[in-house]
Amino acid sequence: MRGVLALILAGGKGSRLEPLTRDRAKPAVPFGGAYRIVDFTLSNCINSGLRRMLLLTQYKAASLDRHVNLGWRFLCRELGEFVDVLPPQQRIDEQWYQGTADAVYQNIFTIERATPEHVLILSGDHIYKMDYSELIADHLENDADVTICCIPVDRETAKSFGVMAIDGDRRVVEFAEKPDDPKPMPDDPDQCLASMGVYIFKADFLFDQLCRDATDNDSQHDFGKNIIPSIIDTHSVRAFPFRDKNTGTAHYWRDVGTLDAYFEANMDLVAVHPQLDLYDRDWPIRTYQPTTPPPKFVFAHAEGEKPRVGHALDSVVCPGAIVSGGSVNRSILSYDVRVNSWANVEDCILFSGVDVGREAKLRRTIVDKGASIPPGMEIGYDLDADRERGFTVTESGVVVVPGLEHLD
Repeated sequence: MRGVLALILAGGKGSRLEPLTRDRAKPAVPFGGAYRIVDFTLSNCINSGLRRMLLLTQYKAASLDRHVNLGWRFLCRELGEFVDVLPPQQRIDEQWYQGTADAVYQNIFTIERATPEHVLILSGDHIYKMDYSELIADHLENDADVTICCIPVDRETAKSFGVMAIDGDRRVVEFAEKPDDPKPMPDDPDQCLASMGVYIFKADFLFDQLCRDATDNDSQHDFGKNIIPSIIDTHSVRAFPFRDKNTGTAHYWRDVGTLDAYFEANMDLVAVHPQLDLYDRDWPIRTYQPTTPPPKFVFAHAEGEKPRVGHALDSVVCPGAIVSGGSVNRSILSYDVRVNSWANVEDCILFSGVDVGREAKLRRTIVDKGASIPPGMEIGYDLDADRERGFTVTESGVVVVPGLEHLD
């Protein structure tokens, strides 16, 4: 593993996740109450035995950089281990990254200094567990120039991904990025083989392809659109089928690029037997954990008052949260959330520091960091009223409340 360098692409705008990405990079968006999205890719690396990682950032990277500094500085540089955050340096030209391949190319000097034999390229904004050592072993065993991790998806979903066709030896023979009419798998006309955006290259081969692509004025400088399609006929490009670390067969991989996808992935966690097991001690998801007291559930009933019971059912509740006489169902409460008396929170995601006032009612709502919900306010019940308040309402009816605001 010492010959493998992991590059984590974490520079996308994440515009489809606004307002959650209004002030933070997409990989820095909280997930599951206690984590950030990027924690899953970083944890996969650590759990797979990878100890050399470069995190390539770009837009609104301050919170992402702070999170990595707080939670991911435990590796020993004296032993050649590191997680380094690389902001755009514009060493090659004065442009922002033009595509995924250009992001790697503009950092080629730093990558070369690490003298890797192979380069593992990952996305920092997907939710999944994967043992990359299995991918690396397959790549080495077959002496491939590049190996692409893939997963079956339905044909409609495939329009948002790179779609490939493979032969009987798992060699990639066709590749199309975000096709309008995705090619189905031969044995299943309703499924396509989609790229997960996980690639491992021979390092020298990668450098050659990046330099060639950089001089092509007609290229969009993207792995899926340009690099991969240009080499499948002339080089050894192989596919590696993803297998979930917990199940071994059924795969759990979520691209949380839209608000609805993000909401659904979080709601997966409150199931009795979630597909994504956060309690697996053999494959821990690491993160920064602030120093906060345990969560607290308060029952109080004074004479002459209507009954109130602070409780949470089928929910994830993080340290520092206080459910003070309110009701929480099928929801995720991050650090230092407070749900006050007679409030009702149902199918919601509350970021850290959110305060829900007395008798407020929230349903299918995401509330960003530090927002204060006034007493008696109802959100998620009248979507037209929510839009008039300036809240974002998704196609499926999820309401998103921006953070650090006191609402009227």
